[in-house]
Amino acid sequence: MPRPASPRAPDLRQGIHETYAVNDRMNQLVLEHLDPRAWRAQLPGSKGRTIAAIFAHVHNIRCKWLRLSAPHLEPPPRLNRSRCTQQQAKQALAESAMLCSQMLAEALAPQGRVKKFHRDGWFRPWPPGAAMFAYMIVHEAHHRGQVCMLAHQLGFQLPEKAAYGIWGWEKLWKQCGFGPPQ
Repeated sequence: MPRPASPRAPDLRQGIHETYAVNDRMNQLVLEHLDPRAWRAQLPGSKGRTIAAIFAHVHNIRCKWLRLSAPHLEPPPRLNRSRCTQQQAKQALAESAMLCSQMLAEALAPQGRVKKFHRDGWFRPWPPGAAMFAYMIVHEAHHRGQVCMLAHQLGFQLPEKAAYGIWGWEKLWKQCGFGPPQ
């Protein structure tokens, strides 16, 4: 008797590519709905980063990952945290996300060009894989949380469409042009 066909295993590389794109869609959603008055606002008595500086940092770190781990993918220009606009950050993040997604695809391909993930120049590099992907996602989620909290503390709470929208993964997947998550 013939064996029943086993269900196809999900393509993890494709899933990682899609998840990183959805991650950036979350950043874009926050930027689209962030009150412009919050962009450079600072909490009274605080010397912490502004929202502009946080988003510039996320983009600039992506550029560092690309420069150190995938030098063949030319990183986009870095953002100046004290001068960049919301629109410039939006465009820069979209570009660096696309390149980081390509870097991940190459890192996870059997004969990919990305052989090591360099988080920073002074840390020992990691082999490409799940830890690389998790580190990249967690770094951005941490800073996205900071932005949401800071906007709220400054009195510029994100509208529900953005605050809860970042949790609507199926909708975000669709907005990115993908089918449902697998």
